[in-house]
Amino acid sequence: MALGRQIPGHRDLSLGPITTPPHRVRRERCDAAETARAARLARRHLWKYARRVAIEAAEAAGAMLRESAGRLRVRPKGDSGDVVTDLDLAIEAVLINRVLGAFPTHRVIAEESGVHGSGEWTWLIDPLDGTNNIAIGLHAYVVGLALCRGGRPVVGVVHDPVRGHTWSAVRDAGALGPTGPLTGPPRRDLPHGPVLAWTQGHGVPRQDSQVRALKMTMELRARRVLQLWAPLLSWAMLARGDIDGMIGYQAEALDLPAGALIAQEAGLEIRGLDGGPFEADVDAPPEARSFIAAAPALIEPLLAIVAEAKSLADALPRA
Repeated sequence: MALGRQIPGHRDLSLGPITTPPHRVRRERCDAAETARAARLARRHLWKYARRVAIEAAEAAGAMLRESAGRLRVRPKGDSGDVVTDLDLAIEAVLINRVLGAFPTHRVIAEESGVHGSGEWTWLIDPLDGTNNIAIGLHAYVVGLALCRGGRPVVGVVHDPVRGHTWSAVRDAGALGPTGPLTGPPRRDLPHGPVLAWTQGHGVPRQDSQVRALKMTMELRARRVLQLWAPLLSWAMLARGDIDGMIGYQAEALDLPAGALIAQEAGLEIRGLDGGPFEADVDAPPEARSFIAAAPALIEPLLAIVAEAKSLADALPRA
């Protein structure tokens, strides 16, 4: 008998391809979706708990600063012209202890004392953003914390000890200020140009032609340009709608994630200077930490300022 020929009166008993029953496929998909949903909820719960820990830590640090107002001694830090107070390390220790007390397996990168621990989750701590302002008697300084995973911020907190105000954000869950949700700058006519903030990294040389051109162009096109020496305070002002936009050049990695997350969760848009996508990644190199930030309607005008500055930079004599 030829192979493969069915015997008369007998059914073909070959198994054929094995398939999963439809009801089992549906159940497995439901189980996978439920597992993913549970993971998202657990992650969101963790992030909100982390925000509460960060807020309590920042406000405790703020109380220490208020109690010592007017008695802080300022001394030089390094060769960059930056300064440090005698309270920076004490406040930083309080912040680190609170964070690691709640999350002992997390890593911490702090402004003054560097790296503590290891792990996939990283806290960024700036105990006093705006120390140079204290040195000249200007009450414009804040405490900042961020929690990052994979370099990207998922929680950001900024606390202003002078006014007792706190701004915070959780990724994909919005930003909050003292009076409720933050919504960024309102839509308004800008007949005399926008009010902008500027920030740059400590390592940027004074003779950098791009910086010189950006500052000159901003002064020409903006109604006012703020250089607060406290970038986290600038981010808070942008998120609450006090200023219209912000331009940064090789911004400091420690300050950028918390401020950028609060601004983004308040509905603001952040782009690279080339107009492309921007990530406030703590692990990014300095050249990847230049940006514009504003309400979506103001992004194109800010990109026009950047383009004009680039043309000017190409024409400036090299210092």
